[in-house]
Amino acid sequence: MSTSLSGLSLRDLEYVEAVAELKHFGRAAERCHVSQPALSEQVRKLEAHLGVAIFERSSRRVAVTPQGAALLVHVERILAEARHLLSFSRQGQGLCGVLNLGAIETLGPYYLPALLQLLRQELPAVSLRLTEARTATLAERLRHGALDVVLTAGVPDATGLVQMPLFFEPFILAVPPGHALGTLPRIRLDALPLDGLLLLEDGHCLRDQALALCGSTNAATRHATSLETLWHMIAAGEGFSLLPALAIKSRPDLAALVTCRPLNETQAGRVVSLVWRQSDPREGQFRALASMLASHAPPEVRPV
Repeated sequence: MSTSLSGLSLRDLEYVEAVAELKHFGRAAERCHVSQPALSEQVRKLEAHLGVAIFERSSRRVAVTPQGAALLVHVERILAEARHLLSFSRQGQGLCGVLNLGAIETLGPYYLPALLQLLRQELPAVSLRLTEARTATLAERLRHGALDVVLTAGVPDATGLVQMPLFFEPFILAVPPGHALGTLPRIRLDALPLDGLLLLEDGHCLRDQALALCGSTNAATRHATSLETLWHMIAAGEGFSLLPALAIKSRPDLAALVTCRPLNETQAGRVVSLVWRQSDPREGQFRALASMLASHAPPEVRPV
């Protein structure tokens, strides 16, 4: 195995990072704006130079090897430091270049379309790379430098991170037509029956927030893997749930199958924040970004 740095290229490390994230050489090549054969060849040369098989390749899938997973931790750190170097040199220019942004799965599909349009208008020099995952995964990738900023409803362990609130997103009660809860004049969260409450599976922060609002830590009898599945379960008459307001807006096609009721309690919802590393030299730029997002919040939410 060579100890010379002459065979190492930041661009090649970016190729490896893209393949590891997308699990696909073709999509990684598209992201990196290079042909697939060229990207594949450079990754193979890097593996040969390092003496490590980073990926297990087959006709059906691409998987990261155990040695590759250990190596990727260092790759992400190296790329993060390189990006910090560029950011430091451009501090007086405002936010520009590639911005790796992560969003929780219960927010991304419903908020990102408006955010993308806003950033294209206000920050045309920024090129976004988007990731959707659960809070724990996003926080880990943020700390390792694979992500620059994260949109989340709070990170439980925020050590070394800065969280700047953007807006408060109310929760809406969603029930099948004719459900008893849909006819009540006033809905109290602590009086909601746990029997029939549908939630996302373990690991979703939305699940924990809904249970906390209902005054329980018990698991629901039924759970869904995604908000879209949760919608369909409610529409099928399997139960009811608390859904974030932005997600409600996205499903007018289910209006005849799901009845949505606003809750009378002001604390029923979640605070969406922009999160970044405390050590990131772009602190001022990220604060400016957060202020802009807060001032252009969707009409379905309210100021913090």
